[in-house]
Amino acid sequence: MSFQITVLKVLAGHPDGRASVAEVTRYVSVLMSSGSDWTDRMRRLAARAPKLDIFSSALVLRDNGGWQITENGRQLLASLEAPLPTVLVREQSSGSDVAVTTAPGPVQSPVLRLVVDNTRSPQSDRGPDETRRSA
Repeated sequence: MSFQITVLKVLAGHPDGRASVAEVTRYVSVLMSSGSDWTDRMRRLAARAPKLDIFSSALVLRDNGGWQITENGRQLLASLEAPLPTVLVREQSSGSDVAVTTAPGPVQSPVLRLVVDNTRSPQSDRGPDETRRSA
């Protein structure tokens, strides 16, 4: 999970939130090997979104040019990085106020809806027995 949070952070730091796979790999490897401060921080953020899947939740889009963080991805990252709320609680035994940090429940991934366009345009440049090759 902390790997996926790191990917979100890397993409959020790039222009238009887009980077090639090679760039993402390079930056993620540098950050993940930069020491315990980074990995501890990413583990804390990942604990706030335990079942995070950045691709199936459409937080990051993939295409031939690389990966791009979506607006939902930016919002999730901002919510994970937001400070936890602190509440003052009065102790009955001593009568003094104590600050308590409350941990919110896990962050919910956005609900996705699949939209399919089953219309096909004619492919006049291929013969009847030729099929389209995938990349």
